Amino acid sequence: MRSTLKMPKVGDAVDEVVISEIQVQPGTRVTEGQTLFVVETDKTQVEVPAPFAGTVAEILIAVGDDVRTGAPTLVLEV
Repeated sequence: MRSTLKMPKVGDAVDEVVISEIQVQPGTRVTEGQTLFVVETDKTQVEVPAPFAGTVAEILIAVGDDVRTGAPTLVLEV
């Protein structure tokens, strides 16, 4: 089963972030809680973890992209 992960809300007043680092690639097996990518806000960097274990099927973002809360980021195969 495939599940599209959406950009979580990373701060109370933050609705858009910049992708600064992607730590996985298609085919990578991830565990729950493992960092998938890192985003930057105006004030800090935040690691975005996998909500569940699976295999990365597709990456829908790129380093430097501006991403809004709720936008699709990755597809995990469970």
